[in-house]
Amino acid sequence: MRTLLNILWLLCGGALNAIHWYLVGVLMAISIVGLPWSRACFTLGTFSLWPFGRQMISRELVTGRMDFGTGCLGTVGNILWLLFAGWHLALAHLVLAMGCAVTIIGIPFAVQHLKLALASLMPIGMSVVKCP
Repeated sequence: MRTLLNILWLLCGGALNAIHWYLVGVLMAISIVGLPWSRACFTLGTFSLWPFGRQMISRELVTGRMDFGTGCLGTVGNILWLLFAGWHLALAHLVLAMGCAVTIIGIPFAVQHLKLALASLMPIGMSVVKCP
């Protein structure tokens, strides 16, 4: 079922969403100033490509150790991300979730947009993992 929903998601806009995140990640990497945020963009791109059956959790839980993204610098980076990019990306996903939730068939897609909205608020130091 996850595979079918992921394929439908991909065909109904998920691919465009992922391409958007990957392009933003490349632009941030090129700008050097945005380099710390480019990894978060690629993580969100991967998450938005195949969201069903996956979730974002702290990278510290995955690796078992702290790094720059999961420590104090990651918190500062997340606050800057939230102020400059995260709030309007989350708002866009909320609007898309409301549009999907209008129909019964769109409710699973609305749930995924809500997951992406939450993930786009503070993505630094996060990793995408499969749900058990």
